[in-house]
Amino acid sequence: MKHLKRFLVLAVIGLAFTTVQDKPILYLIGDSTVRNTGRPQCGWGEMIGMYFDSTKINISNQAMAGRSTRTFIKEGRWEKVISSIKSGDYLIMQFGHNEGSKPDTSKAGYRGVLKGTGEETVDLIWPDGKPETVHTYGFYLRKFVREAKAKGAMPVICSMIPRNDWKDGKVLRADDNYGKWAAQIAKEEGVGFINLNNITALKYEAMGQDKVKAFFPNEHTHTNVEGATINAESVVYGLKLLTDCKLNNYLKLTK
Repeated sequence: MKHLKRFLVLAVIGLAFTTVQDKPILYLIGDSTVRNTGRPQCGWGEMIGMYFDSTKINISNQAMAGRSTRTFIKEGRWEKVISSIKSGDYLIMQFGHNEGSKPDTSKAGYRGVLKGTGEETVDLIWPDGKPETVHTYGFYLRKFVREAKAKGAMPVICSMIPRNDWKDGKVLRADDNYGKWAAQIAKEEGVGFINLNNITALKYEAMGQDKVKAFFPNEHTHTNVEGATINAESVVYGLKLLTDCKLNNYLKLTK
C-alpha cells in the first residue's frame, strides 16, 4: 500500500511537470519597442502577458534594444530562438525602427538593411577581413517566417509601432516602406499580419497629440509603460482580427 501511494504521488508530480513543460511558448522578437528595460521606457512585449492565460501558454520575450532584422540574426539571437522553438509554438515579430541606415562597415551602417523585399544583396568586408552579405528587410522577415514554420511553429508579422510624429493632425504611417513590406511578406508567406502601425496610429489620433505626447518620455520612438500597454492592446486587437489564428485560443476571456 505504501509503495502504491508513493507511485501515485510520483505519477501526479510527473504529470504536473509534463503539463507545465508541454505548454506552448509565444516567442517575441524585435527591438526596443518590444522589450526595453530602461525605465521609464517600456516595450509592448513586456505588457502583453496581461492578456494571455499563463496557465495555458508561456511567453518568451527575446526582443533586444537597438537590433534590426539583420543584427538580430548576425549576433546569434535568432539562432537562440529558432533552436528552442518547437512544433505548436508561436512567434510574433516586429522590426523596422533600426533598419534605415545604409548598410556598410561604419558604426551607423552596422544594422542597416537594403530596402524592400527582393533578393538584392550588398557584399561587405569588415576591417578584420570578415565578409558579410547584407539582404533586404523582406529577406530577413522571410527567413524568420520560413524557419519558424519549418519547426512547426506559427509566425505572425507586425508592422512597427508608430512614432510620435504628426503632420496636419495625423500620425505619420509606415505605409510606404517597412509597414508595406511587412504586409507583403506576410501575404506571400501565408502568415498572419497585424497592422500595428495603423491600429495604434488611429488610437493616437482619437486621443489627440497633446495626450499622446505623455506616452513618450524622452523622444518620439520609445513609449513609457502606459504607451506600451496601448500597443500591447493593439497587438491583441490585431490578433483577434485573424480569425484563423490559433494563438487567440490562449487569450484571456473578456466580457
